[in-house]
Order: sequence, then C-alpha cells, then structure tokens
Amino acid sequence: MHAIDFIQDLAVVMLVAGVVTVLFHRFRQPVVLGYIVAGVIIGPYTPPFQLIKDEHTIQTLAELGVVFLLFSLGLEFSIRKLFRVGAAALAGALAEIALMMWVGYEIGMFFDWGTMNSIFLGAMLAVSSTTIIIKALNDLGYKNEQFAQVVFGILIVEDILAIAMIVLLSAIATTGAVSTGAVFATLGKLSLFMVVSLVLGILIVPRLLSYVASFNNNEMLLVTVLGLCFAFCLLVVKLEYSLALGAFVIGAIMAEARELHTVERLIEPVRDMFSAIFFVAIGLLLDPRILVEYWEPVAIITVAVVIGKVISCGLGAFAAGQDGRTSLRIGMSLSQIGEFSFIIASLGVSLKVTSGFLYPVAVAVSAVTALLTPYLIRLADPLSLHLARAMPRRVAQFANAYTEKLRAMRPEGERAMLARIIQRILLQIGINFSLVVAVFLAAAFLIDGGRRYVTPWISDVDVQNTIVWGLALIASVPFLLAGYGKLKALGMLLAEMIIGPHAGRLLLFFRRLVAESVPIVVSLLVFVAIVAVSADIQPPMTWMALTLGVVAVLTWLLYEQFTKLHFRFKIALIDTFDNAQH
Repeated sequence: MHAIDFIQDLAVVMLVAGVVTVLFHRFRQPVVLGYIVAGVIIGPYTPPFQLIKDEHTIQTLAELGVVFLLFSLGLEFSIRKLFRVGAAALAGALAEIALMMWVGYEIGMFFDWGTMNSIFLGAMLAVSSTTIIIKALNDLGYKNEQFAQVVFGILIVEDILAIAMIVLLSAIATTGAVSTGAVFATLGKLSLFMVVSLVLGILIVPRLLSYVASFNNNEMLLVTVLGLCFAFCLLVVKLEYSLALGAFVIGAIMAEARELHTVERLIEPVRDMFSAIFFVAIGLLLDPRILVEYWEPVAIITVAVVIGKVISCGLGAFAAGQDGRTSLRIGMSLSQIGEFSFIIASLGVSLKVTSGFLYPVAVAVSAVTALLTPYLIRLADPLSLHLARAMPRRVAQFANAYTEKLRAMRPEGERAMLARIIQRILLQIGINFSLVVAVFLAAAFLIDGGRRYVTPWISDVDVQNTIVWGLALIASVPFLLAGYGKLKALGMLLAEMIIGPHAGRLLLFFRRLVAESVPIVVSLLVFVAIVAVSADIQPPMTWMALTLGVVAVLTWLLYEQFTKLHFRFKIALIDTFDNAQH
C-alpha cells in the first residue's frame, strides 16, 4: 500500500501545482510563488482535510529538488563572467551579505526571538533569489544589458558565499558558537576543496562526458550526468560538507564541458519536476495562522529586505565604479530572498535550532518580495531620473567625479597588460600550491582509513608515515616546481614595478633582494602549511630530513620528466577551458 500512497501523494502534488501555476502564469506572477501556494492548499494546515498521506516522502523528494536546483545553478556558473565583472560583483555581494546579516540579526533580537533564530534570520535575508531574478530579467528583456551582467556576477558570488554560510551555520548550530579561528579555518578548507575539486573535475569530467556523448545516445549521457552528480554529492557528504555544496560544485565542473547545452537540455525536465516538489514542500510547512500572528514582523522584514538590498547592493556597485543609474538598477534587481533562504531555513529546522515560526515567516517574505521584483526593476529607471533631479548639485558632482576617477585609475596599455599577467601568475600559483596541500590531505585521509590494511605488512607506524609522506611529496613535485617558477617570475615583476629598470647600485641590490625573497618566503609558508595539514602522517624529524634529501635527488635526476608532466597537466586544463561552451 505504501507504493499506492506515494503515487497518490505525487499525483496530488503535481496536479495541484500544475493548476495553480497555470493561473499564476496567466496573471504574470512568478511560477515559484505558485508552487508555494499549491503546497499551502494541499498542506496539513489548510482545512477541510489533509490531501497528503506521507509528508516524509515528499520531504525526501524535496531534498532531491535542492540537489537539482543547486546543480542547475552550478551549470550556469561561469568563471569568465565572474572575472569580467569581478570588482563590482564582489563589492556588491559582500556589502549586501554583511549589511543584511546585521539587519536580520537586529530585527530578530528586536522581537526577542533569541540569538540562534536571529543568526539564521540574518543568513536568510543575506542572499537574493537567482531563480526569480533570472526569470524577471528574462521576461522584461533586460537579460543582456550591462547591469544584468553585474547582477549575475553578484549572484554567482552570493551562491559561493551562501555555501560557506551553510557550512558555518552548521558549525554554529552544532557547537553553539564559533571562534574567529574556526571561521577562517572553515573558509580556508572550503576554498581549498572548491579549487581542487574544480581543477581536477575540469580535467576529468568534461572528457568523460565527451566520450559518452560520442555514442550519440542522450539516455546514456543523462544517466552518466546523474550518476556523476549523485556520486560527487555522496563524496562531499562523506567529507562532512552539505549536499548543496556538492551539487553546486559538480554543476560548475560540468559547465566547462563542450556538451553543456545538451546537458542543460536533458536535465531541465528532471530539474523542473524535483524543483517543483521542493517549492511545494515549502508550502506544506507554511501555516497561515502563523502568518496572521506574525504579520507585523513579516511586513517589517519585507521593508528591510527591499530597502537594505537597494542600499547595500547599489552602494557596493557604485563603490566599485558603476555609475548611479546602473548601481540603482542593480540594487532594485536584487531586492528579494529565495531558494537559498529556504535551504538555510530548512537547515535550521533539521538541526532543531530554530523556532517553528521562522520558516513560514521567511517563506512569506520571499513570496512578497518575489511579487515586487518585476515592479522594482521597472521602477529603477524613473526613480534614478527623479533622484538625479532631486539630488543636490554638490552631491551629484562628487558622485560623477568619483566614478570618473575610478575609471581613470583602471590600468591601460602596458599597465593593463602587466596587471593581467600578475593576475594570471597569482592564479597559477594558487592552483599549484592548493593541489600540493590537497595531495597531503588526501594522503592523511587515505592512510587514516586504510592503516589497518597496511599494518600486517608494515607494523612500524613511523615507517608507514615516512613512506606515505614521501610518496605524497613526490606526487607534489611537479606542482611545487611550477609554483616556485611562477613565484620567481612574480618576484621579478614586483621588483621591476617597485624599483624600476634604471636605478643606482644600492637600489639594484634591493631590487634583487625583492626578486629573490618573494619565492623563498612564500615557499617557506607553503612548507609550513604542508607540515600543518600532514601532522597525522609526519615522520620523525630525522626520517623527514632523509626523505627530503631523497626527493631532492629524485627531482634533480628527473627534473625534465616532472616539468613535462606538469606541462601536460596545464595544457589539458587550458584545452578544456578553450573547448567549453559559454
């Protein structure tokens, strides 16, 4: 009978959602809001009787909705677009998240909701809705305009920071507090995980998808994509991160495949189905009586979201060099909360650290701000004209002068080329040394899980650690050599910029000192990081020194082979990016 009940529940969900969303589409309202209303209609809090027999099963399907929703967001992730609007996107996202987390926390404390509710409320208000914004900009015909590209960049940065927030909120909910050191450690591990996952994933996954796609069988390609998605999500959960992180990262990896458009087309109906169930499940948890009881906080939070996001995103974009009109359009476009707010609210419910009223309050605020989004975007242009006329002349002159000053400060000619070279060198240094640290972390993880299988063969733990640490060091040599080479180039460039080519004998000495100290200092820092992350598999100091000597000899003997190996690695990575469809 359980199977029949499941089919009945699924039929009710999809039929009611279909009817309601058709009505919402006819009245030009967000379809996402229609799904939530459908959930309210069939939910346990709406009389006269309950239409859903097994809410637990629907919630399980909703978890799949989160996976597909974040996977689809990852497919839309573009590193190129992020670099193109990087400064404005980063400034806008950081300003928005910082201000809205503070606003949400203060509102929660004002209503005496307690510390944990206030923290989660701030996190819910910090991130805008990618789904609603993309839909609204597309419907209004603004998707290809300059301000929309900055909006998409802010959304990408927000998505990444939201994943970090979910990890930190889990830590706060589990321990009750989190130290500054723990925050930086968590962000550092998360950044390392994402860099390594993206680099290795981009090397492997697009090639695998190209091989499967060569059979010209969409069914095989879809099954492969889903298998990779779920397998990677499982790996991420085993590493004690969230499903949402895994789904987003594997989506971002597949975004660099030549078959991206085919994957998007195949995954779209699956995503739409489970995303619909996710939003309906949100409506199932919405108790209208709580909304009536908490109408005042809902109204205050809605006003705070709209005003706060217009100010924070607008000022952030303006501070990064966007003009006043563009900054206002950016702020008005981002004035809502959405899917990540629901995921954060669900996290609070699942961890049992937030009160029952917080979830429906977040849903209500999201519904109201989703309705307002198209109207706010349309209002941006006339409002900017009105503000321009009403603004005092000195303020307008200062704003124009500030924008022009920032534009004039942008590097041009040789300076622009030099800035791009330094940016590329720093990126390559970061990738190489991240991979080195990842190798040692992986070695520690593998030996920790497999030590009982090794012990019958090698009983001495110090010998085990020395072998594993030495193998990890050998595996890292190609990346260490490449990273050191880039550091030498960076040191020379910095010395050239700071001192210049024409200098006296003393300045030439300092120039050489700068050029040679940069690679040495950074290499020492990398070595300290390696020692820190490999503490569990470190051999005794004497054995470590002996291992370093052996690896140094091997590096000298096999220098050319190690260099060629890294060169092939680099070419494969560049080739994948060049062949990607964006």
